[in-house]
Amino acid sequence: MILKTRTSALLCSSIAVLAFAAMPAMAQSSEQPDDSDQPAEIIVQGAIITAQGESIAQKRNADNLIDISAADSVGRFPDQNSAAALSRLPAVAVQRDQGQERYIQVRGAPNRWTSVSIDGIPMIGVDEGGLSRAYRFDAVPAVLLSSLAINKSLTPNLQAEAIVANIDLRTFSPLAGKTGFHVQGDAGYGLMELGDGEQRQGSIRVSYSDGTFGVVAGASHYRREQVTDNREVGLYDEPTSAADTQFGPTEIDIRNYRLVRENNGLFAGLEYSPAVGQRLYLKTIYTEFKDDEQRDQYEVRLDRALSGTRNLSGGDLVRVPIRASFNLGEYRTRNFINTIGGDYEDNGWKVNFAANYTRTENTTYLPLVQASTATATSPSVSFDFSRPNFPIVQLFQTVPGATPGSFVRGPALANFDQTTIINANTAPAILIPIAQDVFSDSYTVKLDVAKELGDLTLTGGLLYADRDIDGFIFAASNAVVLSQAALAGTGLSFNPASYITDQPWSTGFPLGLNFNYVDNTRMRADFDNILATLQRQGRFNSANNVPAENRFALTEKTLTGYGMAKLVFDGGQVIAGARIEHFRIGNQGQARLANGTFVPLSAPQEYTDIFPSINARFDVTDNLVFRVAGQRGIARPSFGEIRVGSAINDTNSPGTISGGNPDLQPEYTWGVDASVEYYIPGQGILSVAGFHRWVDNVLFSNVQIVGSNAFDSNGIDRSGYLLGSSFNGNSGELYGVEFNYQQQFTFLPSPLDGFGFQGNLTLIEGSFDTDLRQNIGFPGTSDTIVNASLYYEKYGLSVRASYQWRSDYLESLSIGTGGGVATGDEFRGGYTNVDVAIRYDITPNISVFADLNNLTDAKYTAFLGTRARPTEVEQIGRRYLAGIRFGF
Repeated sequence: MILKTRTSALLCSSIAVLAFAAMPAMAQSSEQPDDSDQPAEIIVQGAIITAQGESIAQKRNADNLIDISAADSVGRFPDQNSAAALSRLPAVAVQRDQGQERYIQVRGAPNRWTSVSIDGIPMIGVDEGGLSRAYRFDAVPAVLLSSLAINKSLTPNLQAEAIVANIDLRTFSPLAGKTGFHVQGDAGYGLMELGDGEQRQGSIRVSYSDGTFGVVAGASHYRREQVTDNREVGLYDEPTSAADTQFGPTEIDIRNYRLVRENNGLFAGLEYSPAVGQRLYLKTIYTEFKDDEQRDQYEVRLDRALSGTRNLSGGDLVRVPIRASFNLGEYRTRNFINTIGGDYEDNGWKVNFAANYTRTENTTYLPLVQASTATATSPSVSFDFSRPNFPIVQLFQTVPGATPGSFVRGPALANFDQTTIINANTAPAILIPIAQDVFSDSYTVKLDVAKELGDLTLTGGLLYADRDIDGFIFAASNAVVLSQAALAGTGLSFNPASYITDQPWSTGFPLGLNFNYVDNTRMRADFDNILATLQRQGRFNSANNVPAENRFALTEKTLTGYGMAKLVFDGGQVIAGARIEHFRIGNQGQARLANGTFVPLSAPQEYTDIFPSINARFDVTDNLVFRVAGQRGIARPSFGEIRVGSAINDTNSPGTISGGNPDLQPEYTWGVDASVEYYIPGQGILSVAGFHRWVDNVLFSNVQIVGSNAFDSNGIDRSGYLLGSSFNGNSGELYGVEFNYQQQFTFLPSPLDGFGFQGNLTLIEGSFDTDLRQNIGFPGTSDTIVNASLYYEKYGLSVRASYQWRSDYLESLSIGTGGGVATGDEFRGGYTNVDVAIRYDITPNISVFADLNNLTDAKYTAFLGTRARPTEVEQIGRRYLAGIRFGF
C-alpha cells in the first residue's frame, strides 16, 4: 500500500507539474504536424542524433502513445536480435535465457499481455510446448527491420489482443529510401570470456529502386559458442520438530552447459508504384533460432544421505548418492512469413489491403541420459551453505563404521571420481527421449479504408484470421532402462563413464571440486543407435515418446471489424471508435484414464467482444504535447493451458486430473494512459507518462475443483475432481509511471557538444486476487526498470555506454493454495547489464565497430521466497565483438 501510494502520488504530481508549466501557452496556436495513422518506416543512415530525431518526430506526430526505435539506432547498439533492440525503449524489460534476450515485457507486465505484429499483421507465439503465447524475439534478427514501434495505447485499427502494448516490427521498404542501387552490411568476429568460445555475425542487404519499381534481398547470421555456469537447488524442506537435523536444501545441482546458438534470417521484397499513392508489394521472410546444447549435470542428493545433519548453513552427510544427467539437446524456432498487399491513395481516400500466410515451428528434442553412483561407491559430503549462491562442497570416502553394517565419513577426496557413475554392467542407466513440438499455420487477410472529410477522417476495416495449431507439451514418458537384459541381443553396450574426457570444466563459480566434460556428441550418437536398434527389433516404439494426453489440436478463427473517427482541431486531435471481434476456437484432445484407456474430448468456445478506445492529443505549443487515452483489451489463454488433453485418475478420492483447462476464460482489461511530452529543440525529448490497467480473470496455476462437465465421459461426472492446471483468478490492477529523457548536449562548447544522453525510468506496482489469496504480484513484474545511455558522436567517432537494470520480480507461484504462500513463490533476482558500442567512420561508406557486452558479468539468479534460498544462479561471462560495417 505504501508503494502504491508513492507511485500514484509521483505519477499525479509529475503530470500535474508539467501540465501546469504548459498552461500559459494553452491559448497559443500551434502549427499542426503531419498526421499518420501508423508510424512510418524510418530509413536512417546517419548518426545517433539523426536516428534519435527521426524516432522522436514519429512519436511527436503519432495518433497514440508510442515509442519507436529506428534501424540505425539498432545498428549502433550491440544488439543481435529484436528483443535486445526493444529493451532500450521506455518501460521495456527483457527476459533472458542463458544471458540471451528472448521475451519482452512492456511496463513490467507478464509477457502474454503484449501482442506482436510484423508490418501490421498479427503474430502469435507457440513457445514452451504451446504453454505460452509470448512471442520469441530471439528468432527475429534485428538487422531485418527498419524500425520497431511499441504502441502503448491502442487505436481501433490495432489488434485488441494487447493488455499493455502492441509491438509492431517493420521491415525494410526499397521505395521508401533513395533511388538507385544500394548495398549495406556488416561482418564481425569476437570471443566469449567464459569458455573462450567464438561469436560471429554478418549481414547484407541489397536493394534497388527507380521510384517506380523496387527490390530488396538480404540475409543475416549470428553465432556464438557459449559456456553457461549454473547452480541450482530444486527444493528446500522444513524441520518437522525441534530435534530435526535433516532440513534445508534437498540437493545441490551443479551444471555446466556448452552450447552453439545461431540466429539466421533471409528476406526479400518486391514493390511496384505505378503512380503516387499507389503501391503493390510482396514480402517474404524466413527467420530461425537454433540452439545445440550440451548439458553436464550432477545432483548431490543431500536428502537421500544415509545419515548426518544438514540445514540452511551447511551439513555433514554420510553416503550421498550423486545422479548425473547428460544430453545434447536441439532447440529450434522457425518463422516463415509471406505477405502480399497494396496501398491506394487518391482524392482523400486511403485503401490498404494485405494477405499473409505465416508458419511457426517450435521444436525441442532432449535425449537425456541419467545415471547414478552405486550405493557402495557414493561419497560422503560436507557442504558450506553460508553463501547460498555459491555452496562449497567437499567429498569424502565412505568407509565402514565401528558397528557391523554402519558407515561413516572417511578420508577427504580431491575430486569426484566420475567413473563411479553406474553402468549397464552393474546397474542400469536410463535413456529418456524428451521432446516437445508445436506448429502453427496462420492465414490472415485485412482491409483498411479511410476517407478524409476536411478535419474529419473516417476509417473502417476488416480482418479475418484462421489459425491451426497442433503439437504437444513436454513429454518424458518413454524411458529405456539400459540393463544387461535390455541390451541383450543388440551387440551394443552403454557405459556413461566411458564418455568422460580429460578436459576440465570452464567455470567461474567457486565449488570446492571440479569436473571434466563428458563427450555428449559421441554419447548422443550411441544413444540414437541404441534406440534405432531397439526400434528395429520391436523392443522400443518411438511413437510412445509423446503420450496422447499431451497432444492438442486447436483451431482459432477471428473475424474483426472496426470503425473510428479522427477529428483534427486547432491545437490537437481526437480519435475514437470501437473494434468488434468474433472469436471461435475448436479444441480437441484425449484424456487418459487410470486404466490406460483414452477418451476423446472436445471443448469448443465462441464469443463476441467489443473493444472501444479513445486517444486524444493536445498540442499545447509547438514543443509541448499532452495525451490521454482509454481502451479495453484482451489476452487469451495459451494453447497448452486451454487444451483438453489430460491424465484422469478415477480411483482417487476425490478423483484427480492433471492437464489443460478448457474452461479458461480470456483476461479482459480496461485501461487509461496519459502523458506530457516536451520536445526539446534540437531533437530531444523530456516526458512523463502514466498508465493504469484493471484486469479481470487473471490467469494463474493451481490445484482446485474442476467445477464443470468439461472432463465428463462415459457417464462419469468429474466436475468435483481436483484439477492441477491453469485457472482464472479474480481481478487485478497494474499501474505505473514512466520518465523519459533524450538530448544531445549541443549547448556545450566544442568538442563537448558531441555528448548526449538517452534514458528512461519506470516505476510499477500491481497485484491480483484469487479466492484463497490476495495481493499476489504479477509474474514477471519488476517494480523498477532503468535504461540509460551516454554517448559521444563527433569527428566520425561514435561511442555509447548503455546501462540496464531491473529489480527483483516474481517468476512463478507455488501450487496448491490458490497461489500459495509468499515463501513458496519463486522470484528472479534483479540484475545490471552494461554494454559499450564503439563505431568509427573510416570513410562515409565504411566504418569499424567494437561491441563490449555484459561488462558487469551479470549473474542471473532465482530464489524461493527469500535470497537465502536460491534456486538458480547462472552466469555466461562478458562478450567481445569487432568488425566492419559498410554501405554504398
